[in-house]
Amino acid sequence: MTDAPFRPFETLLDRDAALSVLRDATAGADDGELFLERRRSESLVLDDGRIRTASYDAAQGFGLRAVRGEVAGYAHSTEISEASLKRASETARLAVGDGGGTIAQPPQGTNRTLYTDADPIAGAAFPVKVETLREIDAFCRDLDPRVVQVTATISASLQEVAILRPEGGLVTDVRPMTRVNVSVIVEDGGLREAGTAGGGGRVTLDGLLQPQDWQGKAREALRIALVNLRAEPAPAGVMDIVLGPGWPGILLHEAVGHGLEGDFNRKKSSAFAGLMGQQVAAKGVTVLDDGTIPDRRGSITVDDEGTPSGKNVLIEDGVLVGYMQDRQNARLMGVEPTGNGRRESFAHIPMPRMTNTYMLGGDSDPQDIVGDLKDGIWAVGFGGGQVDITNGKFVFSCTEAYRVKDGKVGAPVKGATLIGDGATALQQIRAIGNDMALDPGMGNCGKNGQWVPVGVGQPTVMIGGLTVGGSGG
Repeated sequence: MTDAPFRPFETLLDRDAALSVLRDATAGADDGELFLERRRSESLVLDDGRIRTASYDAAQGFGLRAVRGEVAGYAHSTEISEASLKRASETARLAVGDGGGTIAQPPQGTNRTLYTDADPIAGAAFPVKVETLREIDAFCRDLDPRVVQVTATISASLQEVAILRPEGGLVTDVRPMTRVNVSVIVEDGGLREAGTAGGGGRVTLDGLLQPQDWQGKAREALRIALVNLRAEPAPAGVMDIVLGPGWPGILLHEAVGHGLEGDFNRKKSSAFAGLMGQQVAAKGVTVLDDGTIPDRRGSITVDDEGTPSGKNVLIEDGVLVGYMQDRQNARLMGVEPTGNGRRESFAHIPMPRMTNTYMLGGDSDPQDIVGDLKDGIWAVGFGGGQVDITNGKFVFSCTEAYRVKDGKVGAPVKGATLIGDGATALQQIRAIGNDMALDPGMGNCGKNGQWVPVGVGQPTVMIGGLTVGGSGG
């Protein structure tokens, strides 16, 4: 059964009463809003031939915020009622005090729709999802006798939000999300290796449950596992690196993207602080954050403050030209919001966050870029990584990589980690391929304890002089 549409001001709250409470909370403030949310999610996991998890979660609540200068008062509750709003207002007002601020201009409206508002959970029957998982398991095992374990996941969620502002404006958004993931473990001669593939976006499950979609994911997971089964220990040392297109953009996301978020630069804690208008990357490098791409995992019609998402250029031909901004940091820095004010849920305060962050393609043939690699690593898959925002230093582990000597692709390597810093890596980009691609839709980004879905992308690129950590000679 599909739940009725989320209309909190028709079913849970009187709009005029809620607006009165919000105005009391933000009297004398610079900004603020009432954020209401309802979220439903379902996840089915098949592991080793059995359904191990079948979960369904539902939650709703509100967050009320009052902002003055650099300070924000925030209160949230799972009880959506006028009494609860009034209690939250008293807490949020503590940040405003007796100030005499003027509420900032509201966001511009938009009639744009970037994705469906259909509920992906209800779009496919539960037995169909279970049967699809079993078909994935059988298909993977039939592909290769070395497959000893299969894990398959079908996930779907629907987030509905309503954002009420002190001047009376109301913005709503309905955000679906789906994903199908396949992992396999193969064994040969006592050695075991794993491979994973998956993806999705702000779409229904219809297409993802079709065999032509999930079979491709299954084959890719098996391919990666078999590659790693014959991988040799990675070498260690400083060498040139070629990154493949698509998902390797996660390195760009972590090493560069976080450093271009407005709050870190306003506080001057980013390695890119104070560098606006300066050459921060090699010529030809153009980096965008774009929340307007239809159906993508990182896309949002409006951000969680009600600002329409944007296609924002961050680095243009190597020159730093923009940061990602929410309303508070944009106001304090004297610039316009960019539609990047995001929060994990009603229980979290918004902050500048990435959406889909990617590098534009160049004019080099990817095969020529690999052919020009004299002695290095060709990395086409990445796992986890971390970065220090203050200096841009990063460490990333490769899930699929190959040794290259004199332009010849050799054996796959395992245990390779890439170590460097974002600012230097940008300057050392020596070639940019013409094969820009976005990831398949599987990214999550963490910041200050909050997680939001994101997208990444890039073409094939060569970066000179990265440190490779490995166990080989």
